[in-house]
Amino acid sequence: MDLQIALLLSQDGITNGAIYALLSLALVLVFAVTRVIFIPQGEYVAFGALTLASFQAGKTPGTLWLLIGAGVITAIVDLVAAARAGKMKRLPQILGWNIVYPAVLAAIVLLLKPTGLPLLAQVVLSLALVVPLGPMMYRLAFQPLAEASSLVLLIVAVAVHFALVGLGLFFFGAEGSRTPAFSDASFDLGMVTVNGQTLWVVGASIALIAVLYQFFERTIYGKALRATAINRTGARLMGISTVMAGKLSFLLAALIGALSGILIAPITTIYYDTGFLIGLKGFVGAIVGGLASYPIAAAGAVLVGLLEAFSSFWASAFKEVIVFTLIIPVLLWRSLTTHHVEEDE
Repeated sequence: MDLQIALLLSQDGITNGAIYALLSLALVLVFAVTRVIFIPQGEYVAFGALTLASFQAGKTPGTLWLLIGAGVITAIVDLVAAARAGKMKRLPQILGWNIVYPAVLAAIVLLLKPTGLPLLAQVVLSLALVVPLGPMMYRLAFQPLAEASSLVLLIVAVAVHFALVGLGLFFFGAEGSRTPAFSDASFDLGMVTVNGQTLWVVGASIALIAVLYQFFERTIYGKALRATAINRTGARLMGISTVMAGKLSFLLAALIGALSGILIAPITTIYYDTGFLIGLKGFVGAIVGGLASYPIAAAGAVLVGLLEAFSSFWASAFKEVIVFTLIIPVLLWRSLTTHHVEEDE
């Protein structure tokens, strides 16, 4: 291996690591706030990419029908709960988010023909379809079990993952899709040529991390999420709704996943189940951070990307094994240095 090959592999590793960093941050956020190990995170990556690919191919994406169906079911569940609690004043809010919003998006998609829209408009419309599925998933699958043990929540997360993979196969088929690059530009930096899409991926990842940092530091909702992550009971006593915190964390996780899928769709072919493997590599980064530290999780994700890139050169047949083996020494070290604490009832 010479210096040029090492630089090329480093470029690929940093590009992949930037995506893994975003996913690891989402996993840490969801786990800290809700105690859910968010196995379905990768499905939002696939749904975001395949929704954009459907628009560009002139097809109606299956995520539109998934959003409508999930909205109807969520509305029914919320209406029953509101009626039992005597809070029917929430009726406009429930119907607005779960029925009217999907109906408006359906009208836009079916009437405007997004194929002819600019790329930015297609991206925004793709995010508008995929991101609301996050809080809907939390309402239907995890909110009723919010006080259950972490093991039960993990089992439910695995079940949701398999359900979404099956729906992805039903809506998008087994064929893979790839979208055009955001930019055809390329820049020669000595011995390495950096293409525009790589800069888009790294730049968008850094920008999103910066926005999330400002969100958690400067906004009321961000501080509410931080408080819930530190102490759920204390946050509840201070008037912070843990239900709101859970929905917001799932909303951010869906946004990060869908945007990550849109960013990598021009680089690699995305299939209905591609997101699972990508999400697992983000999970490795989150494990390095102990599912608690955002900076260490991001650094661990970049390490995963670099390890994957160099492993593909030295032992391409075993690159996945090498990447996932990274979990073993991390877990061993944490088991030896961390005292066991019983889960709060």
